[in-house]
Amino acid sequence: MHKSYVDGRWGQVHVRSAGPATGSGPVVVLLHQSPLSGDQFTPAMRHLADAGLRAVALDMPGYGASAPPPAAASVPEHADALAMALEGLGLDRVTMLGNHTGAAIAAAFAAGAHKGRVEKLVLNGVPYLSEAEQAHFAGFKFSPLVPKADGSHLLAAWNQRLQASPGWTDLAAMHRHSVTMMGNPDRYFWAFEGVFAHDVEADLKRIEAPTLVLSNSGDDLFEASKRAAALRPEWDFAALEGGTHDIVDEQPEAWAAAVAGWIKG
Repeated sequence: MHKSYVDGRWGQVHVRSAGPATGSGPVVVLLHQSPLSGDQFTPAMRHLADAGLRAVALDMPGYGASAPPPAAASVPEHADALAMALEGLGLDRVTMLGNHTGAAIAAAFAAGAHKGRVEKLVLNGVPYLSEAEQAHFAGFKFSPLVPKADGSHLLAAWNQRLQASPGWTDLAAMHRHSVTMMGNPDRYFWAFEGVFAHDVEADLKRIEAPTLVLSNSGDDLFEASKRAAALRPEWDFAALEGGTHDIVDEQPEAWAAAVAGWIKG
C-alpha cells in the first residue's frame, strides 16, 4: 500500500494505491461512501492488486485526510474536483468504482463533461432512491458530534452507527469506520445532502460506458441498486449474499473477485 497526496480543487487529496505500476495494467479508481474515507477499500485492495489491477482509493474532499471544500459541495462539483485530482495523478482513462454516495459522484463523472475518461464503470450500491427511501435517509443523521466533557457524544455516535447497520458482524470495521466519521464532526453529513439534492436518475440515463451495478443482499441500497440496473437493461448486475454496507470489510475477497472479474472479463 502506497500513500500520497495530490493537489485538488480545494486543497490536497489523500490517495492510497496498490498493485502494478501505472501503465502496466488496468487502473480502477475507488470512491468511498460517506462519511468514510478511502480506507474503506483497504481490506480488498490487496486482492484487487493480486488480480492484476492497480487500485487507487481517494479520500473525497472533506473526508479522511483530504482538504474540505469551503462549504458543502454539489455532486457535479465533486465530479469536477475528481477530474482535477485524476489529472494530478496522471490518470487519463480509467475504470471507476463508486460506493453509495461515491456511486452518485462516479455516475455524475461518467455522465457529464468527463465521460470520455471512463472506460468502465462499477456502481456499488446505487442511491437511486424512491420517494419513501429518500424521506427515510434524509431524516436519518448521526448524533451530533459536538464534543462533551463526559465523552457521551462518542457513545451516542457509536450507537447511532450500530443502529444504521442491522445485521453487522465485523466489530473491527465498525470501530474503524466510526473513528473515521468522528474525525469530521462538522461535515460528515455534507455528501448525504448533496446526493439527496441531486438527480441521480438523469445521470444514470446518460452514462455511455459499460457498467456493472454491484450490490449485496444485506445492503441498505440493495433494492435501489436493482432498480438502477433495471433502468438500463444492457448493464450487468451482480450481487453478493448477505453483508451490510460494510461488505468490503465483511467479504473482501469475494467483493474483489466480483469487481476484478467483471473489469478484466
